Amino acid sequence: MFNGRTALRSLLVGLTAAAVIGPACAAHADPTPAELQAQIDKGNKEVELIVEQYNKTNGDLAATQAAITKLEAGLQPLQASMDAGQASAEQIAVSAYKTGNNLRTWSLMLGASSSDGFVDRVGTLEQISRSQRQDIATYTAAKGTYDAEKRRLNEVLAAQTRQKTDLETRRKQIEGDIARLDEMQRKANAAAAAAKTTTTTTKTTTNPGSPPAVSGAAGKAVSYAWAQLGKPYVWGAAGPNSFDCSGLTMMAWKAAGVTLPHNAAEQYNTVRHITRSQLAPGDLVFYNGLGHVGIYIGNNQIIHAPNSRTVVKVAPIDIDTLYGYGRP
Repeated sequence: MFNGRTALRSLLVGLTAAAVIGPACAAHADPTPAELQAQIDKGNKEVELIVEQYNKTNGDLAATQAAITKLEAGLQPLQASMDAGQASAEQIAVSAYKTGNNLRTWSLMLGASSSDGFVDRVGTLEQISRSQRQDIATYTAAKGTYDAEKRRLNEVLAAQTRQKTDLETRRKQIEGDIARLDEMQRKANAAAAAAKTTTTTTKTTTNPGSPPAVSGAAGKAVSYAWAQLGKPYVWGAAGPNSFDCSGLTMMAWKAAGVTLPHNAAEQYNTVRHITRSQLAPGDLVFYNGLGHVGIYIGNNQIIHAPNSRTVVKVAPIDIDTLYGYGRP
């Protein structure tokens, strides 16, 4: 009886262990090709959003730097006038110093080591002409405004530079993610081949034949995009040898004389929004929460720069989750 109970207990334990281990082993089974493809698609969408954020940061930096340049240029005429007034006043001071007139006052003025110090010290000098005093007063007011705005812009520039540095630091991580996606894709292809099956993929092509006949500015944009078919995707690139998604649409419409920002979300905010039924060749099609954009070429097709694993190509308009449509 004891041996029978022991045997029964061992059998039950063994069955229980098998029940636990069985699902655990199944849970750790290699993902199917379809599951791998889903992970790849998810990773590509995440990369798209980071790339577009990087593009926006670059655009913001350029705008801030341009504002600083404009600010500095606006102060230059006043600085020249101030310099002339200071030189003239110093000549008066030298003359007064030699003759002993207002010796203490002029000595204070001559001791100024900078234009700012000079401005602080000349306020009591009645010998300076009214026009010179007016130049100094104008410069002093402008310089105060300039300094405040320059401080603000420098703070903005520093913040944007930090953001760009952070994005560039993450570039290795992004490239590592892309390499991981490539490896996942190879595994998916190998698994499909081993099972003698083919995964369902969206049909795309880089050599679809003759370009569509489109007139006007839209035709120029479509023709430009068509001419880029087969060129590699590089994030942050806007031609001539490689593109990312918003870089391609930006340059396509630049060829038609229309300026667009290098960022999918900002392009969407720039263009006139239309419905799908209104789509015409040259219109822009936005995807992935404004993380991706392509240019419509008719017949429910777009040209786009998908990701670093492929090239500029023609694809069906429903290749990804649609966000909206716009006409530059």
